[in-house]
Amino acid sequence: MTAVSSFGDWLAIAEGNHVAENNHEHHRAYWRANFRLIVGLLVVWASVSFGAGILFVEKLNEFQFFGVPFGFWMAHQGSIYVFVVMIFFYARRMDVLDHRHKLDTDDDEVDDA
Repeated sequence: MTAVSSFGDWLAIAEGNHVAENNHEHHRAYWRANFRLIVGLLVVWASVSFGAGILFVEKLNEFQFFGVPFGFWMAHQGSIYVFVVMIFFYARRMDVLDHRHKLDTDDDEVDDA
């Protein structure tokens, strides 16, 4: 019986593939990098949501931005901009990560035969 220790292993088993022992570390490295990226973005999300919008709002309100206090603007508008940038950043980093681990798919390489 094969030991299942990561989502990649579960996926391979579900697809009917056996994860070879030499690919096991490759899959672990991919998921470790993916996990680090997600945790980093969650830290940014929490910092912007709770830090700029709640915890440090009084200090940030000492500055004006577009005629309104900066803390207020960050809580209502700035955080949305940060979150949209985070989405594009995550998509780009995942493309790089997939390419680095040779897991990317390119429509030009798919054979219709």
